Amino acid sequence: MMITKEDLTQAILDMGNRLEKSNNELNISHNKLAESQAKTDEQMKKTDARLDRVAKLVGNISNNQGDIAEEFFYNSIKAKPSLNGITYDFVDKNVTRNKNSIEDEYDILMVNGKDIAIIEVKYKAHTKDIKRLINEKYSNFKKLYLEYKNYNHHLALASFNINDDVKKMAKENNVLLLQRKGDLIETI
Repeated sequence: MMITKEDLTQAILDMGNRLEKSNNELNISHNKLAESQAKTDEQMKKTDARLDRVAKLVGNISNNQGDIAEEFFYNSIKAKPSLNGITYDFVDKNVTRNKNSIEDEYDILMVNGKDIAIIEVKYKAHTKDIKRLINEKYSNFKKLYLEYKNYNHHLALASFNINDDVKKMAKENNVLLLQRKGDLIETI
């Protein structure tokens, strides 16, 4: 069987038509994919915006709970400035100090002529809070408050919720735990 020039020309034309059809189909698929990607991108922007709002809301709730715990413990301690049999002359809250490249904030400090209590307040206590109190907060305190170096230092963690792991770690590290017992009501 012999292939004629006309057969060869027709085969080339047919192949060109099939190639053009495939190219058109590929372009259509590409356009649909691009359109779908644009819709996905738009949906992702909406989802990101929603997640940002939820994160802000959760952060505000967490901050509010922390503020509630700090206010409760500060007011309770201020009303009776005594811990573990030691009476204190001064109670300060939210004390911040900066020296060189070290800055730290302390929820509550109680001071008398020979003792200082450093109290970290959490709505719900975790073992990481005790580790942070000992390893970061107290370490920074000794560098920031040299005037108290000869005082007896007492570490405490105050919280509305304290689980058994926290109690065990506090006992092992000589950290006093303060927990709400009942409700104190004051008429303002």
